[in-house]
Amino acid sequence: MPLPPTSWQPVSRSVESLIIGADGAARPGLRAVPEEVPVSLVYSSVPFAVMMLTPSDLEDFAYGFSLTEGIVTGAEGIREVEVGQEARGLRLDIRLAPSALTQHLARRRSIAGRTGCGLCGIEELDQMPQAVRPEGAAPAIDMPAIRRALLSLERHQPLNDETRAVHAAAFAGADGTLRAVREDVGRHNALDKLAGALMRGRVRAAEGFVIVTSRCSFELVEKAASIGARTLVAISAPTALALDRARALDMNLVAVARRDTVAVFHGMERVRDGVAG
Repeated sequence: MPLPPTSWQPVSRSVESLIIGADGAARPGLRAVPEEVPVSLVYSSVPFAVMMLTPSDLEDFAYGFSLTEGIVTGAEGIREVEVGQEARGLRLDIRLAPSALTQHLARRRSIAGRTGCGLCGIEELDQMPQAVRPEGAAPAIDMPAIRRALLSLERHQPLNDETRAVHAAAFAGADGTLRAVREDVGRHNALDKLAGALMRGRVRAAEGFVIVTSRCSFELVEKAASIGARTLVAISAPTALALDRARALDMNLVAVARRDTVAVFHGMERVRDGVAG
């Protein structure tokens, strides 16, 4: 894929476990579990947040988080990202362009460290960043392309194959060809990593669709919209608020996505070739 993932340090480890069957028989075994580390985000020497992440694609996360949180509006708002080791975790030093730094310092926010908590820490509800509804209608929902991408995605989640414990976010072109996949213990983190990968690769999200391997929450709809996506596909069902937000943004929302069936929650009139084949 043109936007390959990168790992800053080991992303999993093997641990001992006791496996107990339905018959009560027990046997020792080894199981891979994903790593989860605290990552401090520091903008131009000003601490901003501590997030819990899988230690991979950290530069992508820095760019994507900055975009979806409204700190920057594009890659030009970030001058440099450096990854460093701290005593109890990792540190992302993000040097902002002067205009982005001025805007950032004017907006106060304090986030308690969680695994990709989408709205935690804002002081007032009106501080919540909101994407603007794009002009024009969303594109057609190409069902063969979505099925193609879903089948391909199963082969591009190495960490989940190993641990069965992480989420993925992916971007596919209009024909269903996967362009990028990012994994993380947090579903919001995975989408932020994907957002950063697309931004750094100068890929327009409106030219394809985004897939998330989790339930579809309000925050995921908002983050997808903030990177310009017009179609979001989720493996699990959406929340009611997520559907309300997708309708307000006129974003195609496809969920409960499986190999053989999907449910279209918004954009039904734009479905193209819904017959399997």
